[in-house]
Amino acid sequence: MTILIIGLGLIGGSLALALREHGVASELLGVENSEKHATEARELGLVDRIVTLDEGIPQADLIVLATPADVLPLLAVKILNRINDRQIVADTCSIKSELCEAISMHAHRGRFVAVHPMWGTEYSGPRAAQRGAFTGCTTVICDADRSDADAVEVITSIFQQLGAPILHMGSEEHDLHAAYVSHISHVSSFALALTVLEKEREERHIFDLASGGFRSTVRLAKSAASTWVPILLRNKYNVLDVLREHIHQLEVLRRMIERDDAEGITRAIERANSVREILS
Repeated sequence: MTILIIGLGLIGGSLALALREHGVASELLGVENSEKHATEARELGLVDRIVTLDEGIPQADLIVLATPADVLPLLAVKILNRINDRQIVADTCSIKSELCEAISMHAHRGRFVAVHPMWGTEYSGPRAAQRGAFTGCTTVICDADRSDADAVEVITSIFQQLGAPILHMGSEEHDLHAAYVSHISHVSSFALALTVLEKEREERHIFDLASGGFRSTVRLAKSAASTWVPILLRNKYNVLDVLREHIHQLEVLRRMIERDDAEGITRAIERANSVREILS
């Protein structure tokens, strides 16, 4: 199988490494608009060849779109315009509703499989690519009933070979859940980093005292704006919904601390502790 990956950053590059490691692709082709990233991808051996979109599409059995969320819907339509009835197109984006709506009436809609591997780091670019990235990490396939059965079967088989459990979900349901388990984590981390940076102007030694707890909490604040601005704005209503609840919970804790409500704070922390059972 010849696989074309469009976008060789963290996700696209890690996928290329995984596909090569598991022998899924007979040939890996890459499209990368950034000349710097294209050079890095070649140096790292992420793909066999860097090609143009015009060169790559006719050669590929599977085309994977691993681009930022803001360019994905239009790019997906352009790709679907140019494929045949046997080729498969998939994406790796963390928001799905806008994408699935954009391609909903396309004649080749059945050849598209909307995929979200639930994995990532705070780093970006080809040099951030990691081996074994998707092993044990759930991969969501959205609106599978709108995709051809053979296309879904191929994508399912590939990610299962990579060691990723498969979960089926509607695109709107996916975007709501992604806001709660992923997008809010980034917003909170950005906000915490901004809070401490603002205070650091007055208290010079805050970062000197930063412990493991702070570093782990603020880790996601190192994520690229070019990745997260499109995600937050294109999933804005779900993000705003979860932000309202998050701010409410912060206000509840603030009021309990103001009142020296040790019992209330204890109950809140013990309830929060129950997340361990869910995550395990």
